[in-house]
Amino acid sequence: MDEEGYQEPHLLVVDDDEASRNLYTEILQAEGYKCFKAANANEAISILNETKIDLMLTDIVMPGLSGLDLMKKIREISDAHVIAFTGFIKDYDFQMVIQSGAHDFMLKPVHRQELLTRVKRVLRERLFIEQRNAAYKNLEAANQQLLRYADDLNQNFQELKFALQNLQKAYLEAIHRLVIAAEFKDEDTAEHIVRMSRYCTVIAERLGLARGETQNILYASPMHDVGKIGIPDSILMKPGKLSEQEWEIMKKHVIIGEKILANSEAEVIKMGAQIAISHHEKWNGQGYPKGLSGKQIPLCGRISAVADVFDALTSQRPYKKAMPLEKTLDIMKEGRGSHFDPDIIDVFLENMDDILRIKGEVDKAA
Repeated sequence: MDEEGYQEPHLLVVDDDEASRNLYTEILQAEGYKCFKAANANEAISILNETKIDLMLTDIVMPGLSGLDLMKKIREISDAHVIAFTGFIKDYDFQMVIQSGAHDFMLKPVHRQELLTRVKRVLRERLFIEQRNAAYKNLEAANQQLLRYADDLNQNFQELKFALQNLQKAYLEAIHRLVIAAEFKDEDTAEHIVRMSRYCTVIAERLGLARGETQNILYASPMHDVGKIGIPDSILMKPGKLSEQEWEIMKKHVIIGEKILANSEAEVIKMGAQIAISHHEKWNGQGYPKGLSGKQIPLCGRISAVADVFDALTSQRPYKKAMPLEKTLDIMKEGRGSHFDPDIIDVFLENMDDILRIKGEVDKAA
């Protein structure tokens, strides 16, 4: 396919009901999206074979191949993201549909504003993943350059040291690319990720972790909330308490974050994925998304949970003021053995002087 000049997202609407198919297409075209239509899975596969599709919206219940079967089948021919929808809610649940390959799931009838909001969110997630992959390519190029330097036995020590420094800078650049979207979503996020990563480093050092693991936590912990790129601003920046439905949407940021960071060969990115999915788990098993307890929760996630909660309590947000230190410490102590790993919270509290010094340095530089 000639993709020269291709800029606007290409969408494919798959529904055996002609009225629904035409309605969704009209709504999306009115927003400037290039749309294709298919009445069944076979038509959809033909279009996907011939056309670059960014996002496919498919009904689940259709004659012939179902929408779930279609999602599994297209993985060999397309990298399109998928939003699935159905009117048969009793037969399907969110987890089942997501595990089949969907990036979001809606119930019929689908209203205009909900459709546009979901489409924009999934397309934004897709764009972010493409930017992440571009950062990985830059990182790989830097790594190959380093290998060429290492193979040259006549390369002097200073040049090799310089190459190593460049490789580390490439890693840091890749990580900053991963969190840059979050910085645009929340005006305090830039300072939050700096404070949190340094808090995590203090805890890791005092726990006696190896230098390499401590350094990985320093670089990986800023990625803990990268999944918030997929949460609507209306929820993320809401100046008040979230409704039950909004809270369920907010909690999905940990799943989105893990997906964004998944399948990397780099140890620091692997740890970033672990932190993203586990930093809201609780020691007593009452956290989310999996309800892990105790040492089922990865160590990096347990460390990040302590740092994240402390910084959230002591920081101002659009919906709250910063909590006084004394009250914050009381809450942290109450969470020992319920919310937090007892050993980690003990180490954190024992090193409060260092924590407060870091907070002061970051806040002053902001």
